[in-house]
Amino acid sequence: MSPDILSVAGSIPSSCLHRIFRAAEKREEETGVEVVKLHVGDPYFNPAENVADAFVDAVRRGDTKYTGVEGLPELRAAVVDKLRTDNGVDSAVSRLLISPGSCQGLAALLQSLAEPGAEILLPELHWPVHLQQALIAGFRPVLYPLGKDFRPDPEAIAAAATPRTRVLLINSPANPTGVVLDREELGALVDLARSRGWQVISDEAYEHFLYEREHISTASLERDLPVAERIVHSVFSFSKSFAMTGYRLGYVALANERAADVMKVAQEANIIGTSTPVQYAGIAALDSRAEAAEINRKLVQHNRDVVLAPLVQAGLLRELPAGGWYAMLDVSRTGLDAETFATRLLESKGVAVVPGNGFAMRPDVDDQGRIRSHDYAPWAQHLVRIAFCVDPASLETGVRLLLEFVEECGDGGSASAG
Repeated sequence: MSPDILSVAGSIPSSCLHRIFRAAEKREEETGVEVVKLHVGDPYFNPAENVADAFVDAVRRGDTKYTGVEGLPELRAAVVDKLRTDNGVDSAVSRLLISPGSCQGLAALLQSLAEPGAEILLPELHWPVHLQQALIAGFRPVLYPLGKDFRPDPEAIAAAATPRTRVLLINSPANPTGVVLDREELGALVDLARSRGWQVISDEAYEHFLYEREHISTASLERDLPVAERIVHSVFSFSKSFAMTGYRLGYVALANERAADVMKVAQEANIIGTSTPVQYAGIAALDSRAEAAEINRKLVQHNRDVVLAPLVQAGLLRELPAGGWYAMLDVSRTGLDAETFATRLLESKGVAVVPGNGFAMRPDVDDQGRIRSHDYAPWAQHLVRIAFCVDPASLETGVRLLLEFVEECGDGGSASAG
């Protein structure tokens, strides 16, 4: 028998996202029938042609050597310009780090901010990877309750904090809820963090996917402050806006020079450097960003407006999501919990969705930061998440089959697995 792995990572369960991903793959292997994939946020559209051309050109001319851990100077300068003109964020090349995907950028940022015994405030309905990353970095997660319509409440956050709190994480537009925070809400959160001496992480991966208002970057609220006094660290992705999910490219705009210097060490220890040809593809993506991002937003918004409408009519969705790529459905009328609903929907209809309780895991952490046990917030037991960035025909099919399944369950019934 092999010895137990007693690390923090060894105590973390696989997320609901990966479990359903593997279940969908297994069903396809066993049946030979393609699953309708509403469980993963991978867009049906592709990057602009100039992105692929830039990647191939870099490979062919031999630009495949290491770059500095911070990333290509040309790309960093282009990102700083984008942040200034598009986001209202006053950054600088010295405070801008390129990462192989925003996920890795988040992980390195958390590692650079972690202190022994420090706590991080995460929303009680959260992207599971945020929780995993916080634990692996050494944070003790504290889940703050959300108010009406899954919106953060500064008073509830302040009440959840302790003297060990060091970081507040904000995600707008939010995964999985689609909630978009306005300037007043963001300002209240930043003011709270500043009054308590916390750092703020702003995850803005879905910055271009807002359907009813303009995106507000949290760090834009600090642009009139001296750099040394800023506390908001912003994380962005090329994956969503430019459909570059498989390229793995993101960036982190650090609040101040000291934070940037510390994160460089974390980056060096983790990655050495980001793929050089991919960084040239990123430069090309930024060159055509205004047109590409708008085209992609319209594609996803069409899915939201047209294909999700029947879910609202059926009472499974209270309203259309204000941002992002996902919708949280309430399937309580079926009498099934989220896990059972997702399993039976996949088995009987060949449609993959993600159980929403997996976004509301509540870990019990020991003194070493390992998870001793965990449960799920009871109010999430009837929620499931669907992605609406997928091919419109697949989304329409998936929604139709999901509604069929709900009707077959009846009020409190249980459709059998076929």
